[in-house]
Amino acid sequence: MLDNENPTILSVSELPTRRDRRQRKDQPKKDSIRDKLYGTPDWEMNPYYTLAYSDADSDDTNLEPIDEQEIYDLIAPICDPEHPLSLESLGVVKLQDVHLISPLDPAKPAALSRVLVELTPTVSHCSLATVIGLGVRVRLEKALPPSFRVEVKIKKDTHGQAEEVNKQLADKERVAAALENKSLMGILRKMMQPCIEPQYQ
Repeated sequence: MLDNENPTILSVSELPTRRDRRQRKDQPKKDSIRDKLYGTPDWEMNPYYTLAYSDADSDDTNLEPIDEQEIYDLIAPICDPEHPLSLESLGVVKLQDVHLISPLDPAKPAALSRVLVELTPTVSHCSLATVIGLGVRVRLEKALPPSFRVEVKIKKDTHGQAEEVNKQLADKERVAAALENKSLMGILRKMMQPCIEPQYQ
């Protein structure tokens, strides 16, 4: 039996779109991190792709800084394990719940950016909250540069066992052990595949 057989599905008009960016007319369009990651259909939704950054890339003026919208775009299409719907359309991930803390001095080699994503389960007793959180964490850790530290949490007062789920998601050893589980990895691979989105009139 499903935890939530009749989830609330958000209308397309309620979902955030990419922010407009001002560009000079004589400048070529800048490549976003999503464009670089989702450049070819074969890789789209592949949780094991690692974006390699070379020294040359660090000087690439065409590469925009990663922001909350870019991070949201990476995790929004992930499928819910129970429903053939994206985490975005179910309201599990929301742009306002993606927090990015950039280093004070990005020029320092050891400077790290911190990403915090707060998830809102569709029901307060969702038994798959840990799996969903793990999928979001895997997606971001594989897609973002190594200078980013990823943290995924259940949003306060949205789940009856949020504290326990958060402990599991923050425990690197538990996460590593979970990724050794073939059955769980099968679920994660399925979550990374494109979803059948609802049609609105």
